[in-house]
This record gives sequence, C-alpha cells and structure tokens, in this order.
Amino acid sequence: MLPHLNPRKRRQFLDRLTLATLGVTTSSSLAEKMVGPTPSNKKLIFLYMDGGMSHLDTFDPHPGTDEAGPVTAIGTNVEGIQISEYMPNLAKHMNKLSIIRSMYSTQGAHAQGKYLMHTGYQQRGTVVHPTLGTWSLYHQGKINPTLPGNVVINPYTDYPYAGWMSAELGAVPLGDASKGLQNSNRPQWANETQYHDQLELARIFDQAFQQKYRQKSINAYNHFYDEALSLMRSEDIKAFDITLESQATRERYGIESKFGQGCLLARRLVENNVRCVEVVNRGWDSHNTLPEDKIRDMDRGFSALMQDLEERGLLESTIVVLATEFGRTPDIKPETLGRDHWAKAFSCVIGGGGLTTGQIIGATDRGHEVMETKVEIPDLHTTIATAMGMPAKEIITSESGRPFNVGYKGTLIPGLI
Repeated sequence: MLPHLNPRKRRQFLDRLTLATLGVTTSSSLAEKMVGPTPSNKKLIFLYMDGGMSHLDTFDPHPGTDEAGPVTAIGTNVEGIQISEYMPNLAKHMNKLSIIRSMYSTQGAHAQGKYLMHTGYQQRGTVVHPTLGTWSLYHQGKINPTLPGNVVINPYTDYPYAGWMSAELGAVPLGDASKGLQNSNRPQWANETQYHDQLELARIFDQAFQQKYRQKSINAYNHFYDEALSLMRSEDIKAFDITLESQATRERYGIESKFGQGCLLARRLVENNVRCVEVVNRGWDSHNTLPEDKIRDMDRGFSALMQDLEERGLLESTIVVLATEFGRTPDIKPETLGRDHWAKAFSCVIGGGGLTTGQIIGATDRGHEVMETKVEIPDLHTTIATAMGMPAKEIITSESGRPFNVGYKGTLIPGLI
C-alpha cells in the first residue's frame, strides 16, 4: 500500500484520508503535501537573550519617567522610533527590523518561560515539544545536504531540542563559536585507513545490540553519526571556522564577546545554507544591576550581523529574531538599578526574510501592561513558521497519538507578513 511513500508520508496520507472521510478539510491539498518537504530556502537566526532581557532598558524606553531610571533614549534611522542609548549601532539598522513591544507570556519563571519561548507550548506532563529548528527540518528539510540543518551555539546541555520528534532533527550543539566543531578530525595518530577500520569495528560491536533493540531512536542516532562522519570529510566543514574571517571582521562583532563571535558563526552558517541557527546569550537575569554591558555587547554583535546579512545579499532569505523569556519589572530598584521578572509585557525584535520592517508593533503603559496588539509567544512562532514557508497549522501526530503543530494555537502577528 502506497509503496512510493516513506512511513511518515504514509501516516500523514492516512491521517488526511481519515479527515476527508469524516468531512474535515485541511488547509492545502493532499497532492501538495505528498511531494515532500515544503520547498523554501528561508533560513532562521534565533538570538536568545537568556534570563529575561529588560524591555525598558533596551527596545521600549520611556525616558523621563520613574520606570526608565537613568536610561535615556536615542533616535534611529527610522523617524519616530527610539531605542535605548546603549544601542547606538542598532539604531542605524532599525529600518531592517520591527520591534514588537507588546509581547506577553503566562510564564514568569525561567525554566517554564524558556521552554515556552523555544517551543510555543507550555510545559505539561511528560511530553517534550520540539523547537522551531526541529519543526523546520521536519517540514522543510536541509538546504545544504552536507551541513547540519539545525545548530545551537552555546546550547543548554540539558535541553531536548528535538522533543518528541526524531533525534536526527535535533540541534548540533557548539559550545564555543571560536573553537568551531571540536574533535571533528580523525585522531592525529591514525591515518585514514586506520580511522575507517576503527569505525567499522565499532559498527560490528554494535550490531548485536541494534538487532535486538530495533528502535527508531537508535536508527536516528546512527543516521546522525553517519552525517557527522560525512561532514568531517567535506570541505563544507570550513563554514564552522570563524578564524578564516579577517581580524577586522571579528573585531567588529566583538572578538572577546562569546555572543558576538556566535553571531559571526551564525552568519557563516546561513551563508553556507544551514537552515536554522540559534545563538544563546546568557546573563540577562539582572535583579541587582543595570545590564549596560550586556546591552552594549548585544548591540555590537546584533548590528554587525545585520550589516553583514545585508551587504552579502542574505537578508531577504534570512529571518532574524531576537527573543527572551520575559521582561523585567517596570519598578526599578533605586539602590541597585536592577529589576525582577515581568511576564506581562516585554519586547522581541524580528527582521529580514521579506518581512515588513522599520516599524513598532504594539505598545505598553510605560512598560507595565500591554496597551495594544497583544502578542503571545505562540503568535510569534506561527508568524516565524509562516514566514519561513512552513505549514503552521498542519497537524502532526506523535508516536503517542497526540496531535501537534508548529505554533500551537497562535495567529499571525499583524503587519509583519
């Protein structure tokens, strides 16, 4: 039955056939969905400010108010749009970005907020949801068949990026952008023949185990390792080596900045057609300090990335998102200038990928509450997925029999697409 379709496509076909029999239609025709992943070369760079970036000190300043504290605002290259004085470089790129000032979350704790921002779903029960990068590989596949399609720089060591999906759709982790893919070459004491023989010997030892326990997860990891070996032998591996960049370029991103060098590597990877890259920037949990240094570091790396994407003709094909799990309290601590967690209103930034930019979406009441165009995190996921060309509302059934889709019940953010 349906011999020309792989198991996943057969399952999707039968799911849709059942819906059609019951009189339920889907958003697009069966023929469109049976031909394979959605054809799109859109890429995603997801810059994640881990810990809760203060919206009032960055993208939603309210100068002259008690909520603003000592931070003033500066103009940008878009008339009427102001941002924090600590971001003079990004001010020159605001025409390429849209600021969403009306983000809202139901999760005010780090773990739950981080999970929601990465998956679009609240953490519930034992189910683990996939991230945007995993959804994109599932729906769209790789662009460059040699390089991994999903990479996370400075990753969370305990974060299951693939969720309930196949492990091979998860993210390749890179702990330090400056070091690239470590241990990617064969051992120095082994020549090519010896290295190949050792790998074959390991396969032989594994055969008995694999035959006894034929599980999809084991096969997925085997496929993952096969791809890694193929990459080791490929010239494309140079995409991970930022030392090939000029000293001037590395300094423009911030040569001592882990985040800045991560942004540079993200540019190199999308330039070589890696589908999704996340750069995690930790240290934003600023309860007892004004995070001026963090903001200036983010400003430098983010602006250098936008400049390079535009100059290299990559901006139209690359969606860039700067996100965080929640904002910080409008009430600033007078003794330390720190702020606590605040999920009722915060800011995210999005640009590139053919989106409408040079605008502000939504507004807050001096950082306290969303006053117009409330945007919830599933809305952000739905918008990103749609802009990338994913079928955001297509229902996929997990092996446990539960229905899921990228973006959950989110709707498109008005004014972006």
